[in-house]
Amino acid sequence: MRTKKHLGQHFLSDENIAIRIVESLTFKQEAKKTECIEIGPGKGILTKYLIKKEEYNLTAVEFDIEAVEYLKNYLPDVENKIENTDILKYDMDKKYDYPLVVIGNIPYNISAPIFFKVIENRDIIAQTVFMIQKEVAERIAADHGSKKFGILSVLLQAYYDIEYLFTVGENVFDPPPKVKSAVIRLTKTKKNYKVEDYKKFKRIVKQTFGQRRKMLRNTLKNTFDITNIPNDILTKRPEHLSVAQFIELSNNLKIVKK
Repeated sequence: MRTKKHLGQHFLSDENIAIRIVESLTFKQEAKKTECIEIGPGKGILTKYLIKKEEYNLTAVEFDIEAVEYLKNYLPDVENKIENTDILKYDMDKKYDYPLVVIGNIPYNISAPIFFKVIENRDIIAQTVFMIQKEVAERIAADHGSKKFGILSVLLQAYYDIEYLFTVGENVFDPPPKVKSAVIRLTKTKKNYKVEDYKKFKRIVKQTFGQRRKMLRNTLKNTFDITNIPNDILTKRPEHLSVAQFIELSNNLKIVKK
């Protein structure tokens, strides 16, 4: 099977790492199977271990038709479990109820859109395990106060506990990427966070980090009513606000300019 550069394909070739990734998916139900989506199975190195796990009912979502045909020949057991579609257009909400788990070796070029899709489907996704670019994984797992703390850090951590599990070198892929990868696990948080308006929350996070060197007062004052926001918050830069503070800020701000 040919690798396709325009699809960002880098196929994992190390069986031990594949097993480790699959075993990192820990969410399960006692009484029944959990629906599981694998994003971009490619040559099926994760798929062949996922279909053996009795606690999951697998759906493999693959955009590349050549990969679909390869999987049908290589893993006949997965033939009726493949959806040949774009994961970014795949309507999870209409197909599944809570809980759903998602796993995959994610192409670098669509990792951010996939994470935004996870957030959009947060009411049904209980856990994800993704292999992504190391730098992106570090940003997502970063705590406030770090220069790596940013938009995805805040938005994902509002709904999920983030675990940076392990780093993966370049030489275990075909073809090898130019950067290291990492495996990251997101599990639905039990923290008592309550985002009242996600669209407003997302807008505030993106707006402030869009000018991250400025104090929040300067990035918010033309769009929101900041009258009742404490000065010690308004004089901070976005990376110095915790996720809880961002949520509180969002819940207390009123939009004055759309």
